[in-house]
Amino acid sequence: MVKAIRVHETGGPQVLRFEDYDPGKPGAGEVLIEHKAIGLNFIDIYFRTGLYKAETPFVPGGEGAGVVIETGEGVDDLKPGDRVAYLTRGGGYAERRLMPADRLVRVPDGISDEQAAAMMLKGMTAWYLLRRTYKVGAGDTILYHAAAGGVGLFLGQWAKHLGATVIGTASSHEKAELARAHGFDHVIDYTKEDFVAAVREITDGRMCDVVYDSVGKDTFPASLDCLRPLGMFVSFGQSSGPIPPFDIALLGQKGSLFATRPSIFNYVAAKKDLKDAAGELFSVVGSGAVKVTINQRYKLSEAALAHEDLEGRRTTGASVLVP
Repeated sequence: MVKAIRVHETGGPQVLRFEDYDPGKPGAGEVLIEHKAIGLNFIDIYFRTGLYKAETPFVPGGEGAGVVIETGEGVDDLKPGDRVAYLTRGGGYAERRLMPADRLVRVPDGISDEQAAAMMLKGMTAWYLLRRTYKVGAGDTILYHAAAGGVGLFLGQWAKHLGATVIGTASSHEKAELARAHGFDHVIDYTKEDFVAAVREITDGRMCDVVYDSVGKDTFPASLDCLRPLGMFVSFGQSSGPIPPFDIALLGQKGSLFATRPSIFNYVAAKKDLKDAAGELFSVVGSGAVKVTINQRYKLSEAALAHEDLEGRRTTGASVLVP
């Protein structure tokens, strides 16, 4: 019998139950895949705790890679044996799962299943942040919070490849060194330094063109003070808790700033956009410009431990669950 992690009621890591699961047969336009690796992300915790809503019971997990086992009616561009990867809103913590065929991308030779599983959500998040939300280029100065995290290590390398000056924050000397090894020019230990003052010193008072913030409550509104006039604040996560409501006039007071709360699923909603994004991501990884760093591996049955480590900030880079 196929196994999966299911959540019957939201709460702590203990609600992640490893149990029998029937993924079903592929219907029209669907594909049944067998996972080889599954990505671990903070958004999985948001769903597990109920911060992001999902109807229970549900299978968490938003990215994975595997092999096509069976195809449904009308699927003519994929066949059994094809290596594929995806990003989605859930359903990934399973040995097998159904997926709409048009939401799958082929994994090219030279990229492993674990790399593919670890890069779909995190790597494509780096893609849309750098290439679409604010198009980073040579001469730009950026600040990224949680530089040693999964998205951070992608984004640091990619931003450096694009010619930007890359500033990050981290919570320890070890994490700062890891970030520096992955493209960050400057890393601020926010447990010891005022990151706004540090950014001001690093930039000689010019501040940043864009701030990417997945931390939320603990870094707001200080992140706004790291921006130059007309700079952009990008809030795309809330690992420390949600940003409290604020008066939009604050953006004007701090320099006619722009602010956005993007979601990757809007950027890859169209099949063409998904394929283009994956192609660009696979290209920078395949060229060696961006290296996929997988620092933790857990059995699928150890998902609760994986969540404990991720919430406890004991992980760096990417983590994968292996069925």
